Amino acid sequence: MCKILIAGAGGAPSEGVIYSLLKSPEHEEILGMGADPSDLIMSQAHKKIQVPWSFEKTYHDALLRVLNSEKPDLVHFQNDIEIFYASQMRDEIVKTGTKLFMPDHKVIETCVNKYNSYLAFKDAGMKVPRNILLNDETDLKPAFDELKDSNGYVWLRASSMGGGGKGALPTNDLNMAKAWIDRHNGWGDYIAAEMLTAQTITWMSIWYKGELIVAQTRKRSGWIHGNRTESGVTGVTKVGITYSDELVDKVAQSAIYSVTDKPHGIFGVDMTYDKDGYPNPTEINISRFFTTIRFFTEAGLNMPVIFKDLALYGRKPDLKKKINPLQNGLMWFRAMDAKPLLLTNEEFENGIIKV
Repeated sequence: MCKILIAGAGGAPSEGVIYSLLKSPEHEEILGMGADPSDLIMSQAHKKIQVPWSFEKTYHDALLRVLNSEKPDLVHFQNDIEIFYASQMRDEIVKTGTKLFMPDHKVIETCVNKYNSYLAFKDAGMKVPRNILLNDETDLKPAFDELKDSNGYVWLRASSMGGGGKGALPTNDLNMAKAWIDRHNGWGDYIAAEMLTAQTITWMSIWYKGELIVAQTRKRSGWIHGNRTESGVTGVTKVGITYSDELVDKVAQSAIYSVTDKPHGIFGVDMTYDKDGYPNPTEINISRFFTTIRFFTEAGLNMPVIFKDLALYGRKPDLKKKINPLQNGLMWFRAMDAKPLLLTNEEFENGIIKV
């Protein structure tokens, strides 16, 4: 029986992957690895292993000890920082006999840095919101003057690794912008960008040695606890909806090809619509599935199983459609401490009594 090691076990991004892998007919043993014991204890993994945080100096040796002792056939990471560090030590990982399924390190370096991603999209001639890197306070007012919308707003966000709308803030106040960046020690890392709409969409895909294996689009309707953040963004989707649009397919693939000519592994392209209704790529979530990947699994498209079948057995799925094989309009409802629901729009409408 093969073993699969999943990092970040117990956290929502990894547990969706683990849930999906547990449905595999091969019944591989799932090992869960994580740094937070209170998360780890809640994991569905068959075995749970605590390691240091990936940014700690002891992480490198701890990961190798786990790989050498447990001998997993495949290891997969679900966090940008951990993906980056693991990618840096990929040769050492492979020497233990454990497989990786991720793109070249240069691709990961580009994608985990939002400003570098923006430059790649822009250099490829794609339509993207203008971004200005804020190296110091003198860059702030010119950025506002150039980028502000009709209400004087710009979008601030951290360029470095991290999801969930890390450090994001929409503001029309220069003093607040300065204080925000000072508070986050963000000079040289923060970006000022043009404001887009609140409508976002994600194109999740798996590639194998340059070949697109499968891709599925998901719209988002709101963020869980979005009203508790300054930006309204938490990275935790409240309602996901299956969707298909040839323009979105085209933009997503163009974004991927802007960072590599031979995609390999997982590429999740986040797009935000501008006021003209055009999807602008804002980042590529590289080498990891989004938090709601269980949505697709429950709907009939188990992407983590497709991923491990390719990595472990070189086996491709038998799909009638490679792009958007799921029907449009399936809805995935999520809330804290509540079981998620998969419904059609009709089931949703009929399930509520309005008075």
